[in-house]
Amino acid sequence: MSAAPLVDLAPWYAGGPAGRRQVATDVDRALCEAGFLLVTGHRVDGGPADRLRREVRRLFALPPAARAAVACFPGGRGWVPPGVPAAAGPDGRDTPPDLRESFCFGAEEPPPVAGTAEEEWYGLNSWPAEVPGLRPAATAFSAACAVLAEDLLRICALALDLAEDFFVARCTGDTWTVDLDRFPARQEVGTVLPGQLAVSPHTDVGTLTLSDRGPGPDGLQVRALDGGWVDVPSVPGALTVNAGDLLARWTGDRWRSTSHRVLAPPVETPTEERLSLAFRAEADPWSVVERLPSAAAGPTRYEPVTAGRFRHSRTAALTVG
Repeated sequence: MSAAPLVDLAPWYAGGPAGRRQVATDVDRALCEAGFLLVTGHRVDGGPADRLRREVRRLFALPPAARAAVACFPGGRGWVPPGVPAAAGPDGRDTPPDLRESFCFGAEEPPPVAGTAEEEWYGLNSWPAEVPGLRPAATAFSAACAVLAEDLLRICALALDLAEDFFVARCTGDTWTVDLDRFPARQEVGTVLPGQLAVSPHTDVGTLTLSDRGPGPDGLQVRALDGGWVDVPSVPGALTVNAGDLLARWTGDRWRSTSHRVLAPPVETPTEERLSLAFRAEADPWSVVERLPSAAAGPTRYEPVTAGRFRHSRTAALTVG
């Protein structure tokens, strides 16, 4: 099993039925075997990601008091400081804090019905006044990712012999979030505690995550079927895509929501910090997730649930291990 098979999306955009079917087959195989894939031939230009990296670096370089003005808890919108305790490990014991700080934002559409579980999916973002270029750069990046996420959902529908707009109609793009993670250099981190990682093992909650990991190796690993950890390769120009818990449930676990982690900064490159830009696509909170009308997905052991209720049940404790 490859940690993340490489899939070229160019034949999908070329429009020929044979090419589109081949892309759908390749994506299906990757999600079945690994839950992760690297996509090339996409239409997300590198410019928005580059601009966003420049702006978010300005945010992370602000004095602590300025960053604290937009601070939030993990899962919120704003700056998540370093040193936040990680989730408990698979053995139930606490693990050292992750070696990262983050800035998070999402769509700001109003909730459909006030006072419902779905309301928490929406909210105002906290944009630092000291970095006026951050909001437009973030908006451009998220808009480009939203278009690609929709294309991938159409590919996913074809892979399962569903109507091409099956997932798109239930994932309109108004429920997404973006996590901008900074992984400090080894010389900044100093001593790394036993078992301490940049990101602890976890799975993603939603449908698809699209990540621009930047150039070069970054320590991302996925858990293989045998329980070991496998490096996810870095391919210039490729974006990393992985399925989340909701999409795995929707397909009766045909597609894997794979546990993944990011290693602590290596001693070999003590001055190198890393930035990861992750767009997390979600289904509309009122969409019902139930057995798909397709033999390709197979049976499911899960009861029907709205995407909002499912996410609400998972936000308190993300899957680890």
